[in-house]
Amino acid sequence: MIVLKRYKIRSYEIGLLFRDGEFIELLETGTYWRFDPLGKVRVDVVSQREPWINHGKLDLIVKSGCLKDRAVVLDLKDEQRALVWIENRFSHVLPAGLYAFWTGQKDVRVEVIDINDVQFEHENLKGIVRSTKVDHQLDVCTIIRDHVGVMFIDGRYIDTLSPGLYAFWKGRSDAKVVEVNLRETMVDVSGQDIITSDKVTLRINAIVTYQVSDARKAVCKTDDVRQALYRETQLVLRAVVGARELDNFLIDKDSVAKVIEDNLQRRAETLGLKIASVGIRDVILPGDMKVLMNQVTEAKKVAEANLIARREETAAMRSQANTAKLLADNPVLMRLRELEVLEKIAANGKMSIILGDKGLTDKVVNLL
Repeated sequence: MIVLKRYKIRSYEIGLLFRDGEFIELLETGTYWRFDPLGKVRVDVVSQREPWINHGKLDLIVKSGCLKDRAVVLDLKDEQRALVWIENRFSHVLPAGLYAFWTGQKDVRVEVIDINDVQFEHENLKGIVRSTKVDHQLDVCTIIRDHVGVMFIDGRYIDTLSPGLYAFWKGRSDAKVVEVNLRETMVDVSGQDIITSDKVTLRINAIVTYQVSDARKAVCKTDDVRQALYRETQLVLRAVVGARELDNFLIDKDSVAKVIEDNLQRRAETLGLKIASVGIRDVILPGDMKVLMNQVTEAKKVAEANLIARREETAAMRSQANTAKLLADNPVLMRLRELEVLEKIAANGKMSIILGDKGLTDKVVNLL
């Protein structure tokens, strides 16, 4: 049995001397001999190149007071966390517990944080959250451009967050951020079968363009604001279109869309939304109704064409009657008209004149 033990402590090491399980002292650089016939002496050699002191009996070492000028000792309570920088580089976040860091070999800086304020704010937040060692202590979220975050703590609304980087302590309270898109969004309300007041079934496709105006209402008033708007649009479509006859609806769809928008806007405000526009994209008629509408349209066009033709014939006849009356009242004008006719006939080719009854020759000569 070896009763004399030798221990060598290098320049970057520290020896922790224990006797019978109790911490005795620190051993500086050098060589030590210990007489230990009963095997109760133990020396744990630890390196100071690693800043933190990892030892199962750290509490005994701290209580002895020997680390006062050799290490930084932290005793973090449940509501405290510590940020650790080593050589001016962020290292990690420490949870509640007892810790010690050597100060001789490396520059160690510690910042103690009170986590009663669940949201973690720090001037070096971006650098801290980039560390892979913070996930077990911090919930990190990034709100992108044109979005906001509705923040709840323990189920209570706290604030609406603008775009940016945010972090929240885990374990102390339940923090939740719901991201809301503030850009214009469209809801496609398609395939809606609606019966008009004159018992015609239509299939209507509509589009609603909206924007979130109050993010808190949009999150709190309903579990799915988009689905809620879809349902409200269905109800308003049925109420507005169902109260009109088919012809009135088809003649003025734009005004119907405006009425739908006005009715929908009142409900959308309670959901934290603003309606930008409502448009009726398609109106689909049943097959037999399409044939009937085509026949009606064709009959209307034929009637319009006949009316225009009769109107033109009447105008032509009226013009001819006016011309005949003018020629009858002016013999000289009648003679000039006859000469114009003969001139046109002579210009188109050879003209042959066949004379009959006596006296016709004189009339023609006189005419010429």
